[in-house]
Amino acid sequence: MASVLVASVLLALANDGSFVLQALDGRIERRADTGNLPTVTAHGMGDSCFNSGFKQVTEAVSNATGSYSVCIPGADNEPEDTLSGFFVTMDRNVEIFAKKVREDSQLAGGFNAVGFSQGNSVIRGYIHKYNDPPVKTFLSVHGTVMGVAGFPNCNPNGILAPVCDKLDESLGEKAYYFETQDALFQANYFRDPLRWNDTQYRRNSQLAQWNGEGLPGTFNETFKQNFIKVERFAMIKAMRDTMVFPNEGEWWGEFAHGTYSKTLTMNETDYYNNDNFGLKTVNEQGKILFNHTDHNHLVFTLAQLQWWVQNYFLQ
Repeated sequence: MASVLVASVLLALANDGSFVLQALDGRIERRADTGNLPTVTAHGMGDSCFNSGFKQVTEAVSNATGSYSVCIPGADNEPEDTLSGFFVTMDRNVEIFAKKVREDSQLAGGFNAVGFSQGNSVIRGYIHKYNDPPVKTFLSVHGTVMGVAGFPNCNPNGILAPVCDKLDESLGEKAYYFETQDALFQANYFRDPLRWNDTQYRRNSQLAQWNGEGLPGTFNETFKQNFIKVERFAMIKAMRDTMVFPNEGEWWGEFAHGTYSKTLTMNETDYYNNDNFGLKTVNEQGKILFNHTDHNHLVFTLAQLQWWVQNYFLQ
């Protein structure tokens, strides 16, 4: 393998949502070009593909696989890409993601995908709605794949203070109003255990449609068929996560209906046992792998990232 000298890093999340990179001693080995599948990365809330920290993440994935890796942005520059993670809907972000994937000839034969936090909602949506070119392995790092029952920490004194204020105002009882769902990304994956059967949730929430929790007769079976086509799901849970609530959602779990005090594992949920969107099918096929980190949201070492990539993408 060709050797590329790079500082090993500890990845953490700043108050504005972007990665903080704290240098540690280390060396990243660049694999020689191997013909491995390319990789697509998807950033989280408040971050950007154009942020230098996230560029290093995408580069680290490329180093680990020895193949092409690219971050798919929600817009063509850093400010707009960052804001698209707030003021462009989840569904529209999925459409942008799909368009950019299809425009990249190096992804035409399929790819592996790794998402961070909210970026996993975009990848999940792409799989349900398109999955062409296909995702082979979906690596979800601290992902919002099953939504959140409480909204992520948002620093009211930071640069995103106006965004935080907007979230606080809108994501209460108005969360499932069409106007809110049509305006805020975070509203699209809000999943309140007290309102899971609410008509507005079932009608207006994009997450409800993917989960097979929409109004009767409205589920798109293509969502399930596309989901089942993925060969592997690697789900990484942050054991002390204070951003994704409950963090059991990072392993496809949820709060029990009607309470914030009891969590259900994936196998205990109705959407799993009824196989609403194919989760039970892929689990019984041995396609779901679980792993964890010991710390808070998006805090992990570069060595951990490389291990995930090498073991879930290359094995």
